[in-house]
Amino acid sequence: MKTNTQNSTAKNSNDPAVRPLSTPRQLKAELPLSDDLAVQVEQQRQQIRDLLEGNDQRLLIVTGPCSIHDEEAVLDYGRRLAGLNEQLKDKMLIVMRAYVEKPRTSIGWKGLAYDPARDGKGNMAEGVRRSRAIMLKLAAMGLPLATEALNPLVMRYLDDLVSWTAIGARTSESQTHREMVSHLPMPVGIKNSTDGSATNAINAMISARHSHHTLGVDVDGQMAMLDTPGNPDTHLVLRGGHGLTNYDADSIAASLAELEKGGCYAKVMVDCSHANACKQHERQIPIAHEVVDQRIAGNEGILGLMLESFIAAGRQNDSGELQYGQSITDACIGWTETEQLLRDIYAKL
Repeated sequence: MKTNTQNSTAKNSNDPAVRPLSTPRQLKAELPLSDDLAVQVEQQRQQIRDLLEGNDQRLLIVTGPCSIHDEEAVLDYGRRLAGLNEQLKDKMLIVMRAYVEKPRTSIGWKGLAYDPARDGKGNMAEGVRRSRAIMLKLAAMGLPLATEALNPLVMRYLDDLVSWTAIGARTSESQTHREMVSHLPMPVGIKNSTDGSATNAINAMISARHSHHTLGVDVDGQMAMLDTPGNPDTHLVLRGGHGLTNYDADSIAASLAELEKGGCYAKVMVDCSHANACKQHERQIPIAHEVVDQRIAGNEGILGLMLESFIAAGRQNDSGELQYGQSITDACIGWTETEQLLRDIYAKL
């Protein structure tokens, strides 16, 4: 006679709404991180920590497409960025965006990890596999990788590949995400709230540096209580909000003072896109120059810049024949503008 548990398991295994996935351990075994790349990732994480601690004076640049939808175009961008990085690395630490999860204001495509075919049906088994595969190829180019952590379970499949993680404006208030950051092994940038206030992000930083007891899964997919170690390597990302920008000298000074009061790293990264650019992607360029000028004028609290950049400028709707290397989510500056901007900043530095 079957028990209730056996009946439930049998029902779930045949339920079209329940589609089992590989465990994080299984996927990491299928697509392993080599020992050499593991060392590289840890060294790159330490370089970002050195920037936070003031032991490295380079400018941190997080740049790349808003989201990954075309792996070939992303690899093309990655090869270009890796080549540029070799020329600029003495004054900049360039980290490439490899965003496979996308937050949505209401509904929409949620990213490669969820819906790799972009047909609305979803296929996370294929999505997390392709996400890990593209990140491995990018890491093999020598690039540090950045991503935004939305679902703590997705990060279990990717966490060994990422050198810098973002927590978005909509999730910085979430206790679940603060506990997740407390468990992550890399530096994390936390964005100010959508109203432009830095207070919630700073509270998140304070929470994340402490240990927590939280519900999660282990690498074998087993439900578990996680005793998180705490993450001391967090910083503030200023992205503006509700039509207000916060990359000017006064806004940055106010944020640095609030960070010091909270006992946090007095370092800020400026997101040159989103509300700071009033959703006008081309405004990222003058914003970047203005922030770098503040840094050159002596503001050592400016850690770096975040840019949304791809091969072709702008954005397109995900329908019909797509233009190669153009975003289907937020509008980006193109590669030509990106290369010129980074070379100009390098010359200033």
